[in-house]
Amino acid sequence: MKHDFGHKCGKKVRGVNLGGWLVLEKWMAPSVFEGLEAVDETSYCVELGANAEPALKKHWDTFITRDDFVWLSKVGINAVRIPLGHWIFGPGYPYHASYGKNPHPFVQGGIAVLDRAFDWAEELGLLVVLDLHAAPGCQNGFDNGGIKDVCEWHTQPEYIEHSLLVLERLAERYHTRPALHAIEVLNEPHWDIDIELLKKYTTDAYHRIRKYCRPEDVAVVYHEGFRSFREYTGFLVEPEYRNVVLDIHRYQCFACEDIDTDIYGHMQKACIEWKKEADEIISELGCTYVGEWSLGLDLKIVSLWAEGPFNHTLQEMDDFQMDVAYRGYAAAQLITFEKYLGWFFWSYKTETAAAWSFRDCVERGWLPGRFG
Repeated sequence: MKHDFGHKCGKKVRGVNLGGWLVLEKWMAPSVFEGLEAVDETSYCVELGANAEPALKKHWDTFITRDDFVWLSKVGINAVRIPLGHWIFGPGYPYHASYGKNPHPFVQGGIAVLDRAFDWAEELGLLVVLDLHAAPGCQNGFDNGGIKDVCEWHTQPEYIEHSLLVLERLAERYHTRPALHAIEVLNEPHWDIDIELLKKYTTDAYHRIRKYCRPEDVAVVYHEGFRSFREYTGFLVEPEYRNVVLDIHRYQCFACEDIDTDIYGHMQKACIEWKKEADEIISELGCTYVGEWSLGLDLKIVSLWAEGPFNHTLQEMDDFQMDVAYRGYAAAQLITFEKYLGWFFWSYKTETAAAWSFRDCVERGWLPGRFG
């Protein structure tokens, strides 16, 4: 039986991302890349060749397990957003020059891992948001898009068509699963991609997903592409389009003016400026998720693709002051993000950075111990 939508936008979602699992990010799981020159999942699979399969399958089986779903359920988290690569169904994806001589370099078997994640979610009462995180040709040039320093997704019709096909196949495969809460059509498309192209793609994606998923059951989610939400005023609105949700991501560690801000400034931005923004988005556009946020204030940790400077004001604090600062920053964000339909912390787990690891943040007392 599907979950009940309590009001127009559905139930309050308090979730985490399962990042670094089915789409590799080197900064999140550097041990997987040890001894390699690879910087993303494409170069990882190309460099390792046949050896990629046992290594990556070990990662899939150990990085996130049923015990993690048990823990999330126990602390009151009710949803997971699962980033996926366009290769999730195996061969059939279009070729890109970065693949070299192998037309299909990606390891097969991720779809079975995703099936298992649905089993765990349904057993433990969690909702699932499927997120097309890495598209053919890469939609943003980031490592999280599958190919670092390449942004060609929008330049080839076959890349766009394959993305739509993957979304349709996900809808077909999972539309009967009670845990399926939403499908996100594309994560973080680059700000230079033409917005009309993005709107057409999103509209086409809506119809592909709706072939199988009823609006009463499954939301269609789109990211704003690092633009003002007002550029989407009147886009995919009722009654023709139903249960469409905007996704925004909010961080304070990538722009110099944020990095140079002290903890008081970070908290003010989170609970004053972002609260004002939330009121405007909700009143003007409606249903919205904060699909990614963290306690990260140190750019160095995610500097695989970022350029310095890496100084940040928390580094002058002692351990007690830093604990208090992270608690304050967490509370300031949560009090704002609770205004929205839902939020998803990035990410559940990292090997490198406690401020980006939901479990570490909870266990250190920076985040609450219960979420409902």
